[in-house]
Amino acid sequence: MPQKTSDTPMMRQYMEIKKQYPDAFLFYRIGDFYELFYDDAIKGSQLLELTLTARSKNADDPIPMCGVPHHAAQNYIDILVDQGYKVAICEQMEDPKAAKGMVKREVIQLVTPGTTTDQKAEDAKENNYLTAVSFDAATKKYGFAYTDLSTGELKVAILDDIESVVNEAVGLRTREIVADQYFVEHFGERFKELNILVSQQNDVEISAELSYLIQNLTSPIAVQVVKQLLMYVQVTQKRNLAHMQKAIAYEPSFYLRMDHASKYNLELTRLIRTGKKQGTLLWLLDETKTAMGGRLLKQWLDRPLIRKDAINARQSRVQVLLEHFFERSNLQEELTKVYDLERLAGRVAFGNVNGRDLIQLKTSLLQIPKIRHVLAELDDPVFDEALTRLDPVSEIADLIEAAIDEDAPISVTEGNVIKDGYNPKLDEYRDAMRNGKKWIADLQAQERQATGIKNLKIGYNKVFGYYIEVTRANLASVPEGRYERKQTLTNAERFITPELKEKERIILEAEQKSTDLEYELFKKIRETIKEQIERLQNLAKQVAELDVLQSFAVVSEEYQFVKPTMTESHEIEIKAGRHPVVEKVMGHQSYVPNDILMNQDTEILLITGPNMSGKSTYMRQLALTVIMAQMGCFVPAEEATLPIFDQIFTRIGAADDLISGQSTFMVEMQEANRALKDGTANSLILFDEIGRGTATYDGMALAQSIIEFIHQNVHAKTLFSTHYHELTALDQTLTRLKNVHVGAVEQDGNLVFLHKMEDGPADKSYGIHVAKLAGMPDSLLARASVILEQLENENQGDAAKLTASETPQPVFTASQAAETQPADQSGAEESSVTSSSREVVEEQMALFDTTPAQKKTNQLQTQVVEQLTNLNLMDMTPMEVMNQLYKWQKKLRK
Repeated sequence: MPQKTSDTPMMRQYMEIKKQYPDAFLFYRIGDFYELFYDDAIKGSQLLELTLTARSKNADDPIPMCGVPHHAAQNYIDILVDQGYKVAICEQMEDPKAAKGMVKREVIQLVTPGTTTDQKAEDAKENNYLTAVSFDAATKKYGFAYTDLSTGELKVAILDDIESVVNEAVGLRTREIVADQYFVEHFGERFKELNILVSQQNDVEISAELSYLIQNLTSPIAVQVVKQLLMYVQVTQKRNLAHMQKAIAYEPSFYLRMDHASKYNLELTRLIRTGKKQGTLLWLLDETKTAMGGRLLKQWLDRPLIRKDAINARQSRVQVLLEHFFERSNLQEELTKVYDLERLAGRVAFGNVNGRDLIQLKTSLLQIPKIRHVLAELDDPVFDEALTRLDPVSEIADLIEAAIDEDAPISVTEGNVIKDGYNPKLDEYRDAMRNGKKWIADLQAQERQATGIKNLKIGYNKVFGYYIEVTRANLASVPEGRYERKQTLTNAERFITPELKEKERIILEAEQKSTDLEYELFKKIRETIKEQIERLQNLAKQVAELDVLQSFAVVSEEYQFVKPTMTESHEIEIKAGRHPVVEKVMGHQSYVPNDILMNQDTEILLITGPNMSGKSTYMRQLALTVIMAQMGCFVPAEEATLPIFDQIFTRIGAADDLISGQSTFMVEMQEANRALKDGTANSLILFDEIGRGTATYDGMALAQSIIEFIHQNVHAKTLFSTHYHELTALDQTLTRLKNVHVGAVEQDGNLVFLHKMEDGPADKSYGIHVAKLAGMPDSLLARASVILEQLENENQGDAAKLTASETPQPVFTASQAAETQPADQSGAEESSVTSSSREVVEEQMALFDTTPAQKKTNQLQTQVVEQLTNLNLMDMTPMEVMNQLYKWQKKLRK
């Protein structure tokens, strides 16, 4: 009779387990399948394109259900995890045949976006970071930790604010962040908007075997967040974590700092247009031969150095490799044979390493003596330390050589993994198996001869074991009493003999014992290797570093990069500099190099010139040159002298932040504000077309005030490109500002870009010429020319007033001006600046039509002038200044 209810013991067991993992898909093992039920089945069938069926179809409440074969489950798990979901894998913990009652089941692993370790081949050079954050109410600071479970890397930092947390998380491209309840409630939604899965973990009591990982940490905040991270890993992974490395505390300010917006704008690792690696600086620099080297290169790119001695040490090693072509070629050849030692060590710790993995480990270790020989041939002291640290771990290589078969299968439980001669007992079992099978082959030949039945055969199946099979046509030829009947088939009879069954027992016993013994031997070998994981990880670091250095040497030679001179002075001198990526795409012959010269007295380059002429490229090339130099690489120039920068800020390009609901202009102002607020005299600032996202006069006022603020307060090396040609007159009042422009000429009414940077301001913007190059209709271009001429004639007088007789006044208060002057001139200067400021504002207001009907507006203007005169800009942030400007504008437009 059909069952009328779905409330069965198995479903009750399922519901109990599901309650523990409410936010995960539960893959529930039944026989050879993983089954999903209820909402998991409905959603899973859609995401995985599975057929949705039902369990207990005849019940009053049938259960939605779908499933996947256990041997193909990993592919389906990867699909769900890649889309940001968690998957709990629930296995049968006992043999169903031997179980009494309900089969015991447990979740053996919770796979999440941040904990997945099964990397695809194309992701071998990518880290998958799981991050954690906790807020310390006493200090108002955030603990931030991250780990890559596949390599064991574990690092921690103390951050000042939530923006720093966001910057670190986005910079690491984390897919999951572990947080306590406070953080989830206050900031969870913000990280979800960034497509980062937020997982809650409140308990921080880690197991004793993991406590050694935090022994080098001194800060309670750091200890707390690392415990939180490790606890989550323990809860989800439920397996050995012997490969986890001791937590290392880092300070972001110990490296060249770039927020995620700057990295995005500079296209360091991902192209803005495609989101892919090709066309980025990472793509250009990556000539690494190992997965470890590829990951380390990306880490160096994310965190360039700021210590001069460390930078010079890297560049010196690149120099030696550059000068020794044959030795470098030999090094590359040996590195090509080195597999991913970091992740192999992780697989050993997790217990999912197989025979083929160990063969890869052995092959890698056998290359280390050869790599040491190459370094010895270089005979240069800069590689002495690397030579010392390249530990070949020869005992592990010897163990694998002696024990593991070169053609070992993927499975470690079905035999044929261990070599002959490694274990005497195993050799005995194998001999019995081989001799037993030979005996059966000989028996078959004997019986054929004795009975005269040519097609008599001895076969085997798992149900009946070994048997003698005779076709029905030949039954009459079987001597009476020779065999014992076992099974009757349609066309044949099967027989056995006591001797055959005894040999079967010996063979099968030998096979089972051989398989069991092989697995035990393999586990012992794995445990022996596990004891050397720390040595393997240290070796992996040294090999990865050598790989990155040789990559720098290869790229530097191929693209004719030079070794930069790093100085303590505040001076940039780049001769014939190039944008490395653009040059690679265009070709060396097509690219037009440019000098970048900024002595100690020049802090701002104000760049003008037509669109598409190369202003943004010029700005980006300086930033990329700085990053490459501080990574330890050579740079694209004929000669380069550079200071060491502490931060890079960029605002290049236009993009709305649709996730946060912010416009291009708001994003522009926020990025500009970060530079103005956090920049120092040792920073590099790149601002491209600041102010273009609002009305002309608003934009021009903001652009000028930002330039003046940087000049008077920040003193960072700054490249500022603009189409506001009125701003070029600022070099008359700002002594550390210099005008440069991108050359362009008109030939027969057409615009020709020279792509060459020249001193002085551009004579005009050439906007209509650029529109012509874009292919706009001739009639439209002619009309635009007429309108432009009219506008220029109408505004000629106003423009003169705006520039205040070609001497625009800085937008800062009289008190600030007095502070910059000698004491004996302060009184006169204050009067002059106050009067001039009032005059400039009055003249700028004249740009609006002041008819008699607007006398009330004139009164408001007077109020604004007075407020401006009394405003103390020194006590205001850049954003507060912008807000005040907005209030004035709103008041005047009423």
